[in-house]
Amino acid sequence: MSLPYFYEKNIHNINASFILSEETSKHCIQVLRMKKGERLQLTDGKGNAFIASIAIEDKKACEVKIQEKKYHLPHSRKISIGISLLKNSNRFEWFLEKATEIGISEIIPLICKRTERQHFRFDRMNTILISAMLQSQQTWLPQLFEPTDIQSIISQSAYQKKIIAHCENVAKKNITSLIIENNVQILIGPEGDFTNDEIQSAIENQYQPVSLGKTRLRSETAGVVAASLLMNF
Repeated sequence: MSLPYFYEKNIHNINASFILSEETSKHCIQVLRMKKGERLQLTDGKGNAFIASIAIEDKKACEVKIQEKKYHLPHSRKISIGISLLKNSNRFEWFLEKATEIGISEIIPLICKRTERQHFRFDRMNTILISAMLQSQQTWLPQLFEPTDIQSIISQSAYQKKIIAHCENVAKKNITSLIIENNVQILIGPEGDFTNDEIQSAIENQYQPVSLGKTRLRSETAGVVAASLLMNF
């Protein structure tokens, strides 16, 4: 049986004592009823995985001793997804969860002309990423940005490969036919798609239009499909 797995962003080095956050302490001691000497796994979301044992049982400030440390290299391909905020926040949260499970490096919520504005709760969204990282037994937490105007992303992106998925009936390459090496950024639009001006601006800034398949996908589905394809070809 695998050890319980938790996220702590500021873990000390091996052989050091470390006080778990109140949330993690409560889960270990009150929920899981762990005792002194029992072991658990930790990650800082930066590639490091730790094995620790409980030194002092405390449901608010559990103390552990770090026994082992292992560094996991990031995925060889860095994938950034810029995706419009959605009217239904549950669907956007679903995308965040699935993209994290797949192993995406960076998520940028976009504000496009057709984006329906909503209150973006960064802490809640980041918590979803953490839960998905732990559930999928990963050690790298995707970087989540605050909502950003699409024009800022288009004009400032420094990615080697830049692509945009849209629904306009024009010539587009299938995403699986692209040659991608180290890093790529893809843009996914809102429910009403990007405007023609946004698409043209992206093309003028070296974004290549792509198709994700023969059917028209919801924005959040398009994001997950793109993430999966880009990670696996």
